[in-house]
Amino acid sequence: MADDMSLNPSRDDFAALLDQSLGGRDFMEGSVVEGKVVAVEKDFAIIDVGLKTEGRVSLKEFGLDEGKAPIKAGDTVEVFLERVENAMGEAVISREKARREEAWTRLEGVYERNEPVTGAIVGRVKGGFTVDLGGASAFLPGSQVDIRPVRDVGPLMGREQPFAILKMDRPRGNIVVSRRAILEEARAEQRTELVSQLQEGEIREGVVKNITDYGAFVDLGGIDGLLHVTDMSWKRVNHPSQVLAVGDTVKVQIVKINPETQRISLGMKQLQSDPWDGVEAKYPVGAKFTGRITNITDYGAFVELEPGVEGLVHVSEMSWTKKNVHPGKIVSTSQEVEVVVLDVDPSKRRVSLGLKQAMANPWEAFLEAHPIGSTVEGEVKNATEFGLFIGLENDIDGMVHLSDLDWSAPGEEAIARYNKGDVVQAKVLDVDVEKERISLGIKQLAGDPMQGDSFRKGQTVTVTVTEVTSGGIEVRFGDEAAPMTAFIRKSDLSRDRADQRPERFAVGDRVDAQVTNVDKAARRVSLSIKALEMAEEKEAIEQFGSSDSGASLGDILGAALREKAGKE
Repeated sequence: MADDMSLNPSRDDFAALLDQSLGGRDFMEGSVVEGKVVAVEKDFAIIDVGLKTEGRVSLKEFGLDEGKAPIKAGDTVEVFLERVENAMGEAVISREKARREEAWTRLEGVYERNEPVTGAIVGRVKGGFTVDLGGASAFLPGSQVDIRPVRDVGPLMGREQPFAILKMDRPRGNIVVSRRAILEEARAEQRTELVSQLQEGEIREGVVKNITDYGAFVDLGGIDGLLHVTDMSWKRVNHPSQVLAVGDTVKVQIVKINPETQRISLGMKQLQSDPWDGVEAKYPVGAKFTGRITNITDYGAFVELEPGVEGLVHVSEMSWTKKNVHPGKIVSTSQEVEVVVLDVDPSKRRVSLGLKQAMANPWEAFLEAHPIGSTVEGEVKNATEFGLFIGLENDIDGMVHLSDLDWSAPGEEAIARYNKGDVVQAKVLDVDVEKERISLGIKQLAGDPMQGDSFRKGQTVTVTVTEVTSGGIEVRFGDEAAPMTAFIRKSDLSRDRADQRPERFAVGDRVDAQVTNVDKAARRVSLSIKALEMAEEKEAIEQFGSSDSGASLGDILGAALREKAGKE
């Protein structure tokens, strides 16, 4: 039976015999095995890895081990078994692939432990560089070479240096490394150590490295601090370049250290005396000072009283007369101005100033030059629904209310007589300095015709017909500067009913009438031609007799008229 098995072995028996012939060793293609150099011929080394036949490896593959003696017979080496046997019956092995496998295994351990790895930049490729990590090739992106962009990478080529492994993909054979991560970590460690040596309030000397719109970065000896523009000087600094330049050596105070972000805030003005100390005593309320306009905004202008102390002139305190005007149209930057201190708040570091208070109040000046009751002259600036605005001196206006335009005519009618640009005279009625108002009157120039005994009941006045209507006539009478108007009803046009016809009169006719009533409160005078005729008749009868004495009414009136004509 045994003889039959030896003559016709099965597949399992063949495998057992093969394993016996290989000494029980487990060989697997694609793995690293240990072999022995049996000979060195020309450019190849003959290596026995325990198979039926040896394998050949180019001596160039052993040249990668720098610093080692040339390979010789009897040396033990590790090689990568690609195939147990090729068409020529030889084992296909590779020393270079063995080194690569060793390197990958080693690098995977380093990557898992998050440790740096040593390598050398050996070539340039698109987007970056290739790095030899002791048998494995890695990609170094251009952005990961240094913290800042590097123009010349020549000095870094071929030099052993640490790298951080960012990514590994063994099936694809991809490794991505970073030199920048190592530098940043070292920098962070150095920064932490340096920050621990600094204290808030400490004074240090540094060099200006960079200037931005908001401040300057100062190198304190391996660590940077930010000197904000507001901490450069007590006075206003529009841009850091006005105070510093790159390369300047400056003395600064450490204002604040943030232990979490390790940010350092620096200050220069803190090394100088605070100009706001005792500001209330230096700038008392009501005092006048000269300053310089440093900045203009929509809401006002800032005035520098001294370096580091600025006050705000609000737009409402800039001019007595220019309202709703942008401050830039009143003052200009760098202009020297006189201001008055209105308020001081040291806790908020604020000083309120007034520009107009340093100038004479035009309403006070007007009242002094034109007391109430005096007459002024000005140009009509505008006509509104409630009156006329008259332009006066020093760019101020006075207002004539509708009720102060005319004694007798309605305001709406009287204002229609005036046009923009007309020069008129008016009387000063009132000046309110606090409210900045001047009240003027035009009708007051002529005096009030209703005052005193200008008109009394029973008085005879001569009137001029201004309008004829079916119900009567409109007349004007009195002083031409301040005329009065009245309406004589149809029934008051004549004693004789047949003559009570308005059409008997024409516009412009002058006739006599008697005052029948005076209402000063209502500013109304009632007139009657009929009453005058009756009064004249009564007077004639009393003077020349009556019909009872034998004289007719015609004779009496004729005598009265002849006497009246003779007197005239």
